[in-house]
Formats: sequence, structure tokens, C-alpha cells
Amino acid sequence: MGTVHAKEPLVCKDLEAGSQKEKTIDLDNIPVHVQRVVVDGVSRTKNDIIVSQVQELLAAKSFSEMVFRSNEVKLHFEQLGLFKNIHILIDTYKGECARDNAYEVKFDVNELRCVAGGINTMVGNTHANLLFSLRLPNMNGRGERLNVEYSHGTKQSRGVNMSFTKPIFGLPEALFSTGFYQHHSEYPWSGYKETDRGMFTDVTFPTVMGNHTLKWEGVWRDLRSLTRTTSFAVREQSGHSIKSCLKHIFYRDTRDDAILPTRGTLLRAIHEYAGLGGSANFFKHDLELQVNQALLWDTVLQFSFGMGIMKSLDTKKEILVNDRFFLGGPLTLRGFNIKGVGPHSDGNALGAEAYWIVAGHIYTPLPFRPLRGGFGDLFKLHFFANAGNIGNIALRRDFRENIGEMMETIRWAYGAGLVLRMGGIARLELNYVVPVVAQRGDGVYSGLQFGIGLSFM
Repeated sequence: MGTVHAKEPLVCKDLEAGSQKEKTIDLDNIPVHVQRVVVDGVSRTKNDIIVSQVQELLAAKSFSEMVFRSNEVKLHFEQLGLFKNIHILIDTYKGECARDNAYEVKFDVNELRCVAGGINTMVGNTHANLLFSLRLPNMNGRGERLNVEYSHGTKQSRGVNMSFTKPIFGLPEALFSTGFYQHHSEYPWSGYKETDRGMFTDVTFPTVMGNHTLKWEGVWRDLRSLTRTTSFAVREQSGHSIKSCLKHIFYRDTRDDAILPTRGTLLRAIHEYAGLGGSANFFKHDLELQVNQALLWDTVLQFSFGMGIMKSLDTKKEILVNDRFFLGGPLTLRGFNIKGVGPHSDGNALGAEAYWIVAGHIYTPLPFRPLRGGFGDLFKLHFFANAGNIGNIALRRDFRENIGEMMETIRWAYGAGLVLRMGGIARLELNYVVPVVAQRGDGVYSGLQFGIGLSFM
């Protein structure tokens, strides 16, 4: 097959100068034999993880395949968190026992520092955080990572996270993670604040259809009234609760960009069973689908759909407000207040056991394309229409009755505005929205509505 050298330097050769006539070369028909692979710049990374990544490179049969597999190896090195600033050098091999069409591939690499950290801004849905992080990458030389983070953000949120991640069988997409955390946040739309202290363990692995994550999470939750005006329906849920749950998360993303995609689809499905001990006992299912299609003149048509359903497994207990679904706001159902759709009590959103939402969007460049190819490409015009509903269902009733009720009390709105891409971390929307149909008790938002976040429906 060939040999792999993880620390041996490469002896370069001078090429004789000369003139050649230009001609077309079919790289697919140039036979090669990768006889030697050198990874230069290694100190603490283990040889076995390097060998596992370059093994397929040794089986390349053509020049184009060798180049392609070399870039795949480079990508895997980066995804595993082994190296940075990786450069690939390909040359003929003239050493001892050289075979016909023998080649040598060299990777010049720089290992990540033993300790890294920084201060960053993290944008979430409807809020922002200042994030202080400490990282220990490639701890034991096989891509292991230890992350410690402290965040302090808007809405009086703060939290501490510590997690350990390790690749499984040297695969960048297969990961084992475990850790613990403590979060405190306020939820003014529902009139409560909550402190969570929990731990988790999960395994992520790829399949042909997409990525799967199996996760166990145990969390001790302390829910308190936010103000004296918090409704009694929320106050009576105050106190401590323990949730031990098992989740299955399926994720498939073929979009060309996570912020403003022009093509591709996103499919995310979350199935949760809470009842492995503790006081929470329910099933919960959540689905999100997004389809993007590029049209003429850099116009993009986007279709989004989401739905969720949950049910308590203990007839004597209701599902707590911090586990329920919510709907409304610039990131979900535009034209309504944040979490402003559905059951309320004295102005506090109570959430519900089921929801659905559908939205259609058209994104176009700015008129006359000012600053095209630069700053102007960060802006898009946005036209949309969205509709949805949220409510409680009774599984003892006929399925058609539940569907009929969820379709009768529909809410919908339309509008137009401006979208700004904020690097690769978030996007900003400023839309003029026109609510058309609302229900009694909904928090309607008409006029200019501002939203910032990563995931928009």
C-alpha cells in the first residue's frame, strides 16, 4: 500500500527550467501509486489517529483521485481539531523501492495550542450573550476537546457549561460528548425565571440519510415568579422539578448556507421521552422542514414548515410551562408578539401541547444592486406570508376533531422588509408586518417588527 511518516521531513528537489507547449491533460487517466505520506509538524498528536485518516489516500488510483482524497484528509484533520494551517505538497517519489508512477504526499501542519480561549459575542434567538471560553483542544492527541464557557447576556441570562467531546473511531462526524451546566434565564412573556442545573451524555453518528444524536439529559429546575403580577396559573407551577429524558435528534442539512441559503433543504426532527425518573413524564415530538430554490435574477424562494405535539403520560399531572410549545414573534410567526399566540392567563403565555406553522418567503437583491460584490450583498429584500396555530389537544377525541380544531382557529400575517446578514453567526430582519387573522387573547404586532437570530421559520 505505502507508508505514513508523521514526523519525518521531506527532501525537496529543484525542477529544471524549460519551455513546454500548452496541452490538455486528463488527470483521471494518469495512474498513480501513493507510496509515501508525510505529516510534518506533529508533536503531541498520536500516530494511530493520523494513520486512520490517511489510509484511504494510499488507495488512490488516479492523479485526480489523489488530489481529491488529499483534500478530504485535510478537511478531516481540521474537523477533528488536530491541526490548522494545513498545506498539501504532492511530488513524485524517487526513494528506495519506488514503484512505477510513485508519488509522495506531504502535509505541512501546525498543531493547535494546548490551551485556547477568548471573549466572543453569541447571538441566539431574540437575545445576545457575551461568551467567555476556555478550550483544551486535542487533549490526548486524538481529537479530544474540553470546553469551559461562561455566558452573560440580555434578559438577565447567565450560565456555565463544561463539556468533553471525543471522536469515535477517528470519524469527525461520530462524536461522544458529556458534560454539565448551570443556566439562569428570565422569561418575561410567561412571567417566570428559571435556574437549571443539569448533566448530559450523547452520541452523534452519521448515516446515509443524515446525522443522528442519542442524548440523555438530567436536569434539576427551579422555577420562580418573575414579578408580583405573574399570573396564578404560572405561580402554582413554581418550585423545584427534576427531568430525566432521552432524546433522539435527526438532522439533515443540504443548504449552501445556514444564514441566507439559496438552495438545499433542512430537516430536523426531535423526539423526547421524559420519564426516566424525576417529576416530568411526557412524550414530545418536534419537526422542522425548510426548502430553498434559486430563481431568476438571484431571487430565492423559500418554504418553511414546522409542527410539534406532546402529551403527558401521567393523567394526574399537567405538563409544566417550561416544557410546552410556544408560538409568535419575529423568528416564528411574524405579526405577533414574542410567544404571544395561544393560551394566556393575565397576560402571561402558558404555552400549549401542539402547534403548526407554515411560511413562504421570497428573497431578492436590493434594487439596482448597489455595492454589488461587497457590502451590498449582505442585504436582501424580504417578502413573506406566514400562518400557524397552537393549542391543546385531547388524544381521547377523534383524530379528525383535533385536526379540525387546529385548522379552524388559524392565525396568519404577511409583510415585507429588509434582511441583513451578520457574518456567519446570525441575521437581522426589519419587516413591516400586517396581521390578517388573529384570535382572542393573541398579542398582535402590526407595523415595523425587528428580529435577530440564527434560526428563522
